[in-house]
Formats: sequence, structure tokens, C-alpha cells
Amino acid sequence: MPTALRISCLLLLVARLLSAQQVSPTFDGKTWWDYVKVLADDKMQGRETGSPGLHQAEVFVVDQLRKAGLEPAGTNGFYQPVKFISRQIVEKECRAALIHNGLAEPLDLGEDAIFSTRVDLASQVEAPLAFVGYGLSVPEQNYDDLAGVDLKGKVAVIFSGSPSEIPGALASHYQTAKERWNALQRAGAIGVIALPNPAFMDIPWWRIALNRTHPSMQLAGTEFDETRGEQLSLIFNPAHADKLFEGSGHSFQEIAELGKDRKRLPRFPLPLAIKATAKIEKSNVESANIVAQLPGNDPQRKNEYVVLSAHLDHIGVGEPVDGDRIYNGAMDNASGAAVLLDVASSLKKNPVDLRRSLLFLFVTGEEKGLLGSKYFAAHPTVDAKAMVADINIDMFLPIIPLRKLTVYGLEESDLGELARAAAQEHGISVQADPEPLRNIFIRSDQYNFIVHGIPALMMDVAPTTKEEQGVRKDWLTQRYHAPSDDLQQPVVLSAAAGYEDTVRTLMIKVADQGQRPAWKQTSFFRRYAQQAGE
Repeated sequence: MPTALRISCLLLLVARLLSAQQVSPTFDGKTWWDYVKVLADDKMQGRETGSPGLHQAEVFVVDQLRKAGLEPAGTNGFYQPVKFISRQIVEKECRAALIHNGLAEPLDLGEDAIFSTRVDLASQVEAPLAFVGYGLSVPEQNYDDLAGVDLKGKVAVIFSGSPSEIPGALASHYQTAKERWNALQRAGAIGVIALPNPAFMDIPWWRIALNRTHPSMQLAGTEFDETRGEQLSLIFNPAHADKLFEGSGHSFQEIAELGKDRKRLPRFPLPLAIKATAKIEKSNVESANIVAQLPGNDPQRKNEYVVLSAHLDHIGVGEPVDGDRIYNGAMDNASGAAVLLDVASSLKKNPVDLRRSLLFLFVTGEEKGLLGSKYFAAHPTVDAKAMVADINIDMFLPIIPLRKLTVYGLEESDLGELARAAAQEHGISVQADPEPLRNIFIRSDQYNFIVHGIPALMMDVAPTTKEEQGVRKDWLTQRYHAPSDDLQQPVVLSAAAGYEDTVRTLMIKVADQGQRPAWKQTSFFRRYAQQAGE
């Protein structure tokens, strides 16, 4: 064979091998967007937890799951009922003031600060203040903001974030409401005033304050009461935060500059007290998680489950922005629920012989504090030890071209390497969380699987240019938790399609591999699997 011909054949063989590594796309983005258009329609009224709009969305989802040939896996058909206690602030009967040298300076609720009803507020609180930096106690790093600080009977003032010396996983874990309050309560605190880090505020203060009287919810039952004993919770406007530092010898600008670079913060008493009167109204609310399964075919593996999850709820109808009161939640998170429906449908159109079973989970109450997934992880509708992994989807933002995915949990378990391989098959690269200060790994539903020992991850479309970073930043500022997260916003259908292809490929890999995914020896979260007895 002539040399030129041999080279030509070799090049052809190499080309074929390279092309074989690329999986043919299953999705085009159009069917995904069709699902989003239904779930984020004004008729759904923003899918508030327990609302008729969310129930209407649930009915649609169940109908689509039936059409896809999935089996019910809830406690009542496809449904797993979840009970909540709703708490709504009665702001006209609430007061807050800073006391300095016996003089009271009233706080303007909405402008200076807002009450958080994520805790069961006491009707009356009067207590001195102390600034305790990030308010973190991290024994693994011998780091303790509370050491040597007198907090007995006081309200702790904290700055959101963590010092750079604490690894992301540890920082995220100890900033959860449960862990932070456990540490503060042990130190004697009776309440918390939180100062958002201005450098990492996704939503401007005026929009945070806009819906401050919107109801919060808590799961019914004492087993889920993680902030018992917290009498006061306020969020303070960073623009007015110097009111808290008056007479302390420190300024908020000093604190913010240090916090921007994740440097250690000073801790000191404040020559102030807080006096607050709060009134909340409580009511009972019922909603549901939606659970469906596609049984596997391997006699040894079909009783194990790969969970694909997304939250179906959003925040409903709220205060108007530019005349619009419906918070449609198209990207947050009709987009994720639509992926689950599209993947389920694809498995009927293009079936695969899977060893393990698949569990499709649409959770409620995510916007209330990851509550639906917290309930499911604590009371799963399948054997808790049979769930081998959770792939969670939340607000993956296909608003820019997809060339790279951010994988939250990339370095924590075997799932990370499987996600890398799945993405590469579709010509997509991956990266770990580039912004650990946002604590995204603990801010979505995968975290409730993690604390029950189940390896989990979440993936988002990652910007690769400054222009794309600007697009994402503008979206967070203008559309995140706003009525403009609707069907009028631009989306990149090819990015959604590539994301779906990666999710489907990853799910199949997890379902078919011989070994269950496992936490890496170096992962902080491995302790939860050990506690679960695995």
C-alpha cells in the first residue's frame, strides 16, 4: 500500500475513533422549552408551595410521567403529601430599635432591616449586641469566631461568608442554618442579625425587601425544628450597617473590605442593644412531592435507585415589579422540572436497558428552605439505603452557549468523574465551583441527600468569557426571584439540549456501572455515609 494511502487510512481511522467518543445528541431544546412554557405560564401563578397554581403544575407533571410510561413511587400514587406550618409577619405590629446610651433609634423596617420568619420569632426581645465576624465554629480547622466572646443572652451580629483558609465544603456545611445556630446557641446567643456581603449579593436590597412580608414555611413536626431557641432573626441592609458599629471603634466599610477578600474578621462587643417586637400569624399548609420510577432490569441492581431531582415550586404572586406581580420562575425552576420530564420522555422514545432503577423526584417547598427534599430524604418512599446517588437540577441557566459545566461536588465523590466523562462525550468541559462564597452546594436540594450519606451533585452552564459572565450577572441582578424570570427572556435552546444530553448520559452511567458511587476518602461529606452505616 502506498505511503500516502496508508497515511490517509490512518487519518480516517483516527477520525472515526474520535467521532466514536462523541455521543449523538438526543435533545434539541425545543421539547424542553415546551415543558417550560407550560410550567411557567401565568396560569400557574408562580407555583407557590401549597397553592392552586402549584397543584395545577403537579397535575400536569403526573400526566406527563404517565405518558412517558413511568410508574408511581409516592405514598399516594405519584404523590408524597408534605405538611408545613406557614409563618407570616404582621409588619404593622412589629417594631425594632437600636438602644445606645439609653436612647432608642427606631429602625425603618424594609429600609434598614427586615425580620426573617425562617425562625419562630419571640414576641419581645431586648438584648445587647456583639459582633462575631463570620459567626462560624469549624473544629476541623481549629477555627472559632465565638471563642472568648461573651454571647450569653446577646444577639450575635454576623457577616455572611467565611475566611479563605476554610475549604469550601467545610465552609458551606457550617453556614447552614442548623450548624450555625447550634454553635451560636452553645455560646449563649438568643438571636442573630445577619449582614449580607455586598460583594456577593445576587439580589439588590430593594428587591430583597420588596417581598419581606411573604410567608415563610417550616416542615410540621419537631424533628425538623433546627433553630429552636432562636428568638430573633434580622437581616440588615449593608448600606445602613454603620448604625450597628457606632461607637465601636470599627466601621462596616472596614468589615466589608476584609470580607470581600475572605480575610479574618475582628470580633468585639457593640455598645448597643436591640429592642424588637414581632408578631407572626401561623397557618397549616399542605403540598406534595411527586415521585415516579422507571424500573431497572438487573436482578441484582433493580432495587437500587439513581435519583434525578428538581424542585417544582417557586415563590408565587408577590409585590409588583414594573407592574408584574407573577413570579413565574421559568429558569428557577421550571427549567429543571422540564429536564426531568424531557429525559423521562426520551427514555420511552429511545429506551435503554438499565441495570438500576431511576427515580424522578419533583420536590415542593425548595424556596422555603429546601423543605420538600428535606422531608423526602428523611422519609423516602423507597428504601433509604437503596438510593445510590442524586443528580439535582436547579436553575442551570441556559442563557449562554454551553461549552463548560460547573459541577458542584465535582471533587467530592465518584459522581464527579462520571460527570466529567459524560460531559466530554458531548464535547463539554467541566470545572469545580468557582465562587465558593455563594455556598451553592448547600443551597439546593442535593444537600438533603448528602446529609443522609448519598453522593450527589448539581451542574450549571458555566460562562467562559467576560461577556458571558456579564450576561449571567445581569440575569441574577435583574431576573433572579423577580417577575422577569418569565417566558419573555432569551434562552439558548442548544445549551439546554447539550445540558440534557449530559444529564441523560450521566444518569445512564450511574445506573449501569457495577459499583455504587462512593465518597472520596478526602471528602468532608464522607462522614454522613459513615453515620448512615455504609
